[in-house]
Amino acid sequence: MIRRFLPEYAENARLALELARKEADHLAYTHRTLYVHEIDLPWVQSLSQHDDLSEKIDAFVSRFGRLQDHIGEKLIPRFAALVGENTKTMLDALAFAEKMGWLDDAEDFFGARKLRNLLVHEYLSDPALFMEALQTADRATRMLLAVVGAMEQYAVSIGLVAADAPLNG
Repeated sequence: MIRRFLPEYAENARLALELARKEADHLAYTHRTLYVHEIDLPWVQSLSQHDDLSEKIDAFVSRFGRLQDHIGEKLIPRFAALVGENTKTMLDALAFAEKMGWLDDAEDFFGARKLRNLLVHEYLSDPALFMEALQTADRATRMLLAVVGAMEQYAVSIGLVAADAPLNG
């Protein structure tokens, strides 16, 4: 098989992908269990009476932020370097990810960064805004998980990882 990447960057890209998969799995679990609830204003307003749901939201917000940070700051830049692309800024990295088909829309990714701040700061101060942020986070989570999936597929297609090799094992 002909490798279509710079081997000196392979290990860093593999490690970033492995960590992204683990983070994505944790976020996907929390997402599945949180979004079985109808996220509406009464539900958000009742959070102070449900410690278990408050903890689940804390876990979701933390995992959402960690995965979003990892994708933007580590995974995409390391994959860009892997194929010889020099991305100096996050905007460069996201534009490259969009060009490669790993990310549908860089603006959505930037929106996820702003959303994370709303999820953290509006939790206790503005229930209506927090509800909207949670509803938007549902779609943004799907986008983040899709980015990891697309990059996994790309890694297999270039021979960076084997198709049958578990990333998180």
